[in-house]
Amino acid sequence: MNKQALIDFAINLGPTFADTPFKKMEKRTPTLVIRHLKNKKIFAFISERGDDLIVAVKLNPEVALELREFFADVTPAFHMNKMHWSDIRIGGDVADEQVYKMIENSYDLIKPKR
Repeated sequence: MNKQALIDFAINLGPTFADTPFKKMEKRTPTLVIRHLKNKKIFAFISERGDDLIVAVKLNPEVALELREFFADVTPAFHMNKMHWSDIRIGGDVADEQVYKMIENSYDLIKPKR
């Protein structure tokens, strides 16, 4: 899976858009955030750290703990609430289908309830 595949999947979940709110602060490739169009809530942070492609997603705390115990490449998210947000290293021990499912779950957590 590559960066564009992550972006395409997240954008196609519903009324969403991509944003780079940290562009002025970052010297490297800016972190891309994917937001819901109606409430502007973020459900995915896509970034590059060295040679690694990382996607941070919001998860239920119990699910996050379980996934972190099972996968070496699912860790508490950098600069985020560690209880709710997890980083996933792409190309590691998490299958692409599982990554897509976690992004979808993150979207479901932030989308408007009506």
